[in-house]
Amino acid sequence: MAILTLETATFQERSTSLKRFIVKDAVFKNLTFAAALLVLSILFGVFLSLIIGAWPAFQTFGLEFLTSQSWNPVTEKFGALAPIYGTIVTSLIAMGIAVPVGIGIAIFITELCPPSLRKPIAIAIELLAGIPSIIYGIWGLFVFAPFLQSHVQPAIISLFSGVPFLNDLFAGPPYGIGMFTAGLILAIMVIPFISSISRDVFETTPSVLKESTYALGATTWEVIWNVVLPYSRAGVLGGVMLGLGRALGETMAVTFVIGNAHKIAASIMAPGTTISATIANEFTEAVGDLYTSALIALGFILFVITFIVLAIARYMLSRLEVKTR
Repeated sequence: MAILTLETATFQERSTSLKRFIVKDAVFKNLTFAAALLVLSILFGVFLSLIIGAWPAFQTFGLEFLTSQSWNPVTEKFGALAPIYGTIVTSLIAMGIAVPVGIGIAIFITELCPPSLRKPIAIAIELLAGIPSIIYGIWGLFVFAPFLQSHVQPAIISLFSGVPFLNDLFAGPPYGIGMFTAGLILAIMVIPFISSISRDVFETTPSVLKESTYALGATTWEVIWNVVLPYSRAGVLGGVMLGLGRALGETMAVTFVIGNAHKIAASIMAPGTTISATIANEFTEAVGDLYTSALIALGFILFVITFIVLAIARYMLSRLEVKTR
């Protein structure tokens, strides 16, 4: 009888513990589900508010808002083509520089750097990501732009003078500021993100794969090209897309050095503007509903561009996962 009572008590304790675990799991599941819904709700709220705010501009100008570079607050004629063009060009310049440099830094730290220098170099690279963007902008305006104007841009302009296509791409007087300078500043800001993520991904490559390849007589370059990069390409692509997202949405640093000119020029040396720079410069001075709506419409366009970039990145990652399998 005593044994039966003891077994009953033990069964009740286990049942109580099991019920408690079930309740905890249900609470945890509901909290995580609520967090996911909250993120989606915020995203939908931002999208909806941008649509509502941008609707007067789209209703007034139609598709001309996307194809016109006219921007005249006095006559209330607005077009988004120049900011869109500047956003894309500066981001392409930045990624064209930051991707090879960032991946190269990651390869050097993980595969070639002496062990005693790996941590200091990695910390120094990551510190660049912690510098506020306005500091980059001030440094770019007062230090970097004058240096480019005096030493770099004249040399580039004279180098490509008379070369078809490149002559127009690098034409014009050396202003110092412009889309080229903005692209370089963005590249400096993006490099730490690409480098840090690529380094972390490279370190996940199994040592046995690299050692086996070395044992077969491969050189360091062959190991990097045939083992490290293929194994970690999905992570590297994710880091590149993260850097691209940062470049597309950067505001203050670009505002300082791009020149803020609402026009499209064939030369990347010329002043221009971006979507974020236009909003930052003019939102506080926007007078009238149409002017404000045009600026909100620019924000909506940037939102759509960023969404498209992330969607393409996700598609490419899914393709890489399929190929890996």
